[in-house]
Amino acid sequence: MTPTQDLSFLSLVLNASLLVQLVMLLLLSMSIASWTIIFKKTAILRGVRRDTERFERDFWSGGDLNTLLGAAQRNTRSDAVLEHIFEAGMQEFMKVREIDAARRAMKATYQREMDMLEANLPFLASVGSVSPYIGLFGTVWGIMHAFRGLANVQNATLAAVAPGIAEALVATAIGLFAAIPAVVAYNRTATDVDRLAIRFETFIEEFTNILQRQASGR
Repeated sequence: MTPTQDLSFLSLVLNASLLVQLVMLLLLSMSIASWTIIFKKTAILRGVRRDTERFERDFWSGGDLNTLLGAAQRNTRSDAVLEHIFEAGMQEFMKVREIDAARRAMKATYQREMDMLEANLPFLASVGSVSPYIGLFGTVWGIMHAFRGLANVQNATLAAVAPGIAEALVATAIGLFAAIPAVVAYNRTATDVDRLAIRFETFIEEFTNILQRQASGR
């Protein structure tokens, strides 16, 4: 290793072997995709929580159900999840006056909305679990490549092999950089989705009871 040898991060990446560079590119792409999902999910869940709180206030304030239904039919926003569940149950109840039918309609809408909220979560989980191993593969390959380069060197020293090892270790660093945010975001997002799911299921049960009392004339 000469005194003028550049060991900056960019230099290590550019001087790495082709396979290690491909591993770094894959990890960087996974990281960018993860952060895109993280930002989108954060915005979506914030909007769903805000709209859920608004609708719960309107619903439990004692407003007329038909008025709430009209407002729900006009609201086509994707974050109005609870409002869509209410709309499905109320419309079905008004058609057939059957509690079970209304419950099934709400459950079907609930499942579709939950599928939307849970979309891309498996990708975050995959990035969090496999990125360190992909980075480790790049590191192992890079270290093997560095030591193979010493085969034709008579005086093998740490200074001769250090740059190659440093280049290889960058792959592990990028793997951790991709994995850690994905794991944290997955755990946080999954927890937020589960909390919303509990609120939606509770509303379905409570609204079903209200419809049951209306059907029985009480």
